[in-house]
Amino acid sequence: MIRVIFNQKGGVGKSSISCNLAAIAASRGLKTLLVDLDPQGNSTHYLMGRPAAELTETAADFFEQAVAFNIFAKKTEDFVHTTRFDKLFVLPSSPELDFLERKLEAKHKIYKLREALSTLAETYEVIYVDTAPALNFYTRSALIAAQSVLIPFDCDDFSRQALYTIHGEIEELKADHNPDLQVEGVIANQVQPRASLPRRIIDELKAEGFPVLGVELNSSVKMKESHQQNLPLIHMAPKHPLTLQFVALHDFLETNRLKH
Repeated sequence: MIRVIFNQKGGVGKSSISCNLAAIAASRGLKTLLVDLDPQGNSTHYLMGRPAAELTETAADFFEQAVAFNIFAKKTEDFVHTTRFDKLFVLPSSPELDFLERKLEAKHKIYKLREALSTLAETYEVIYVDTAPALNFYTRSALIAAQSVLIPFDCDDFSRQALYTIHGEIEELKADHNPDLQVEGVIANQVQPRASLPRRIIDELKAEGFPVLGVELNSSVKMKESHQQNLPLIHMAPKHPLTLQFVALHDFLETNRLKH
C-alpha cells in the first residue's frame, strides 16, 4: 500500500502524521518505508536524527539519476536508509529537490517515481509519502504512484477552503493519470476538544460528503517534545492519549489495507 499525505496548506501536520503512522506500522512488525519529498526535510530529520542536508543518496540523487540516463544507474533500493527503529526505513529528502524540479518537468519525468515505488512496494508492506505544501512536480508524482491519499486538516476555515481546492485537483489527477487513487480519508488534526468551531466544521464537512475519519488527533505539546527528541510518540510516550489516538488511526488504516 502506497499512501500519500498531502495538503496544500502548510502547518497541518503532514510530517508528524506521516512519521508517526510509519513508526507505529514498523513497531507492529510491518516493513515500512517513509519517502520524504518535502525539500524542507522535516520527516527525514525527525526519523533519522540528522538534517536532510547532511545526507547523501537521497531522493534528489534518485531524481538526478533519472534525468542523467546513467547506464550505471543505482537501484531505487540503494537510496533507502535504515533508521534506529526496527523495520522502519527512509528515502530521505534533500534541499536539492527544489533545484531539480524544473529540469524534471522539462524532461517529462512525472512517472519515474511511480516506477520506483512500484518496485519498492514488492519489498515494503506499507509506504508513506510525505509531501510539500504545494501541488508541485513531486506531489503530483507521488499521487500518480499511490493507491491512497490522506488529507490532514487542522479544523479552521482556511484549511476548509484548501480542502475544496484539493478535492478538485485530486479528481482531475485521477481522471488524467491514476484512476485507482482514492481519498482514504480526511484526518482532523490538532483538534481542541472543548472548542466549538472545530466540531462545527467537522460536522459540516461530513454532511457535505467529505470522508472525515472517525479518529481525531488532539492538539498536544507532546508532539513538539517528540520533534525535539527526534523520537516518534510510540517510542517516546506509548501510553500518552495522543499516541493512543495515532494507534487507533493506524489500526483503522491497516484494516482498510488488509481489505484491499
